[in-house]
Amino acid sequence: MFDLGIQELIVIFIVALLVFGPKRLPELGYTLGKTMNEIKKAFQSAKSEMEKEIDEVKEKVDEAKKDIKNPLELKNELFKDMPSLEDLRIDKHIEKVAKREIEKKE
Repeated sequence: MFDLGIQELIVIFIVALLVFGPKRLPELGYTLGKTMNEIKKAFQSAKSEMEKEIDEVKEKVDEAKKDIKNPLELKNELFKDMPSLEDLRIDKHIEKVAKREIEKKE
């Protein structure tokens, strides 16, 4: 966890033994262990809450993706009732009218 070797741990134990004494050392170890356990639980709780929030956001994004239509489908839907460009060309329209007039005269 902190990359401490055996030698470092022995030095820390000897310093703690000298500072706190043999009577208070077990009590100090118990308190330290309990505190570390509470910190670990708090981090796990925060992590699980963030994962839940992330999952909720992912679900909302997935729902939004389903609601978005394919751009080509949307274009086809929007322009389905519009005349084609071929129908809008004036010269083609004039040509059709002229052909009809010629056919009427014949």
